[in-house]
Amino acid sequence: MKSVQISLQMANQVKSFVSIVQKYSYDIDLRSDRYVVDAKSILGIFSLDLSKPITVEIHSNDCQDLIEELKQFA
Repeated sequence: MKSVQISLQMANQVKSFVSIVQKYSYDIDLRSDRYVVDAKSILGIFSLDLSKPITVEIHSNDCQDLIEELKQFA
């Protein structure tokens, strides 16, 4: 598993993020404090406190291409 910190502060960023992660077949979670949601769920993401940095937990070791795509949200 790999982790990356991101920031999603506007609705269009959330939409763009979800469209990126939905292309990948492995599980991807978002963690904010004690809450964990599926990164492919727009409603789940909006249930998080988006004013704070969010940790993306990628459940794959072969995910360098996804990490590159997520750098725009760093």
